[in-house]
Amino acid sequence: MVKVICFYPLSTRAKLIIALSLSLIVISASIAYVQATSRIKPIYEVKTNEKVLALTFDISWGTQTPTPVLDILEENQVKATFFLSGPWAQKYPEIPRRIANNGHEVASHGHRHINLSTLSPDEIKQEIMQAHNILQEVTGTSPKLIRTPNGDYADHVIMAANECGYQVIQWGTDSLDWKNPGIEAITNRVLTRAHPGDIILMHASDTCKQTVDALPAIINGLKEQGYRFVTVSELLTMGEWSR
Repeated sequence: MVKVICFYPLSTRAKLIIALSLSLIVISASIAYVQATSRIKPIYEVKTNEKVLALTFDISWGTQTPTPVLDILEENQVKATFFLSGPWAQKYPEIPRRIANNGHEVASHGHRHINLSTLSPDEIKQEIMQAHNILQEVTGTSPKLIRTPNGDYADHVIMAANECGYQVIQWGTDSLDWKNPGIEAITNRVLTRAHPGDIILMHASDTCKQTVDALPAIINGLKEQGYRFVTVSELLTMGEWSR
């Protein structure tokens, strides 16, 4: 037996309910889209056709890795940007001073190595300025760039950093040296992913056991590709920032 389904004309009230429901769906989707696209983001790289890039190193622990990294950079006449944690700089002031004296850029890696997004704006500012004051006292420089611990950020983190006079810097290429995946893996990853305007993330903390051995090949390989090394602050003057 065949069943016949009959469609009856909708009442005016039903039509209004359906129209209102559809409108709410569209509005909700629009709000979600605006929130996603309007999120405040850090700087990842610079848009440029010029073959320039910035080597960056985060340091939070130890003294065994920073010195050979600085030696290699000096031997190759390469300037880099170092993101330093406040407590580390305070504990080992001779290394941050050498970083500054060698012409590298001193930047901040915050104070405590915690996710700043878990803090209130006032607490974030306190973390940033505590590290700032230490770095300024130790190196005689006044940092204007920060890479937040763990690369963690949120709108209120970036706004708080900006209010402290800082730009938040991420990276375009992660060397993954912090995973200690092997010297060749680190080198190949950087050399195959580097691009004009890139900010390359590396580490000079003692937990990164293979950075020192990978660094010479990375520098030589990038030079062979025609790249010139600049600090992050120099890079930011060379094109539009990519967020």
